[in-house]
Amino acid sequence: MPPPIVTLEHVGKTFRGGVTALRDLSFAVHEGEFVSLLGPSGCGKSTALRILAGLTEASAGRIAWPAAPPVRAHDFDIGFVFQEPTLMPWASVARNVALPLRLRNLPRAEVEERVGAALAAVGLGDFARSYPRQLSGGMKMRVSIARALVTRPRLLLLDEPFAALDEITRFKLNDDLLALQAEAGLTVVFVTHSVFESVYLSNRILVMAARPGRIAAEIGVPAPYPRDEAFRTSPEYGALCREASAALRRAIEESGA
Repeated sequence: MPPPIVTLEHVGKTFRGGVTALRDLSFAVHEGEFVSLLGPSGCGKSTALRILAGLTEASAGRIAWPAAPPVRAHDFDIGFVFQEPTLMPWASVARNVALPLRLRNLPRAEVEERVGAALAAVGLGDFARSYPRQLSGGMKMRVSIARALVTRPRLLLLDEPFAALDEITRFKLNDDLLALQAEAGLTVVFVTHSVFESVYLSNRILVMAARPGRIAAEIGVPAPYPRDEAFRTSPEYGALCREASAALRRAIEESGA
């Protein structure tokens, strides 16, 4: 297995007021992996993702980045996709995608080239001048993914990005995400509460229990990529979904939820 991009070692997170979201959370993410954090609402999945992104600090434990620089989350090439697209309604699609590059003060020509490539990668090359109000929910999420990709990250973090979408759109974006991962050589950590989505997308599923959040089970998904409808309807997929569902049910029972 390739070396880890990042390792969480006995990480804990306690918020003001005494609520413990995570305790003794340990796992590694390896180069080129697609790892899903699967668990019920309130188990700390999003908190773990935000700690990886450097958006919040751990209360205990250690987040180990590569031994050579960069050594902190904000020094590392990370893209983050939130549950909601969080687009600026007054700005065009192109300007929304360009935002992280403009914050880095990159030359205009480079910004335009990279924005065009990112929009083409998510199938929105013809919508650069459109505004968020003119887009469907699935298209808005594509813009959000393009904004994360435009920085050319090594690690892409996604926090339940497709949860609010209809099933047909969700299936299509699952396929598109796997295609993007393969094309760009991304390492992905994906938060979801969907057993079916986690099995379809992942190399490895980390099932989380809550109160406090921790890893309750790890499930490998050995099916090769690319994956398509044939995998989604295969006995192997069904068996893995049953295994993940049983692990999730045990984790929920352990949590008393």
